[in-house]
Amino acid sequence: MIARKANEEDAARIAEIERAVFSDTWSEDAVRETMCQKTAEIYVAEDRKTIVGYIVIYTVLDESEVVRIAVDAGFRERGTGGFLLDTVISEGALKGTAVWHLEVRKSNMAARALYQKKGFRDVGIRKGFYDNPKEDAVLMTRSLETVSGVQEERDRL
Repeated sequence: MIARKANEEDAARIAEIERAVFSDTWSEDAVRETMCQKTAEIYVAEDRKTIVGYIVIYTVLDESEVVRIAVDAGFRERGTGGFLLDTVISEGALKGTAVWHLEVRKSNMAARALYQKKGFRDVGIRKGFYDNPKEDAVLMTRSLETVSGVQEERDRL
């Protein structure tokens, strides 16, 4: 499996995964518009030249936010989501990102466990944030100062 920055040709496949994973989907046009934003980056995970997942981040100064991460159903529980997170966190370390933020459905225990494994910690709740179904969001943050082995991670890069 490889990770790379997404390009315009990837928008249709990203939108296809969106429709399969989320109830509040981004259209192909919305994916393309995001690719054009200065603060946004989209990375895809490919297996045998097929996009099997993607991650969308926004970065302002030294803070980044994971706003979307999705994996094709056939590639879940194979480390694809963790691979995408590792990719953007490593890239972010090279660019000086010190703090990461995300929000996740309170009921999405698999995603929450992955984020905790990657150094994210619960920092708050957004009541009724999600629709279809209505649900709270758990706010999570990963600060380089609070993650063990960060200097080793930076040195390795």
